[in-house]
Amino acid sequence: MVRGWESKSVEGQAEQHQQPAPTGKKKQLTAKQLESRRKREVVMLSRSRVQKDLQASRNSRHRDQLNSALADLDSQIAALKDKI
Repeated sequence: MVRGWESKSVEGQAEQHQQPAPTGKKKQLTAKQLESRRKREVVMLSRSRVQKDLQASRNSRHRDQLNSALADLDSQIAALKDKI
């Protein structure tokens, strides 16, 4: 009796695997959009690191450099946001 149940379970799993996956209404992104999204994620990670460095920094010159880098990263994010 147990073997019969197992074989039916396997058959059910095989049938589910053969059925097409639900497509949903997700919009397919172009290669350029995917690249822009990837670049934006990289810039966001860099921004996060600069913010942490800024919080830990005590030197005023270093803080000025980090603030400048943060402003530059923000402008890059804004430019990439328009492309997505």
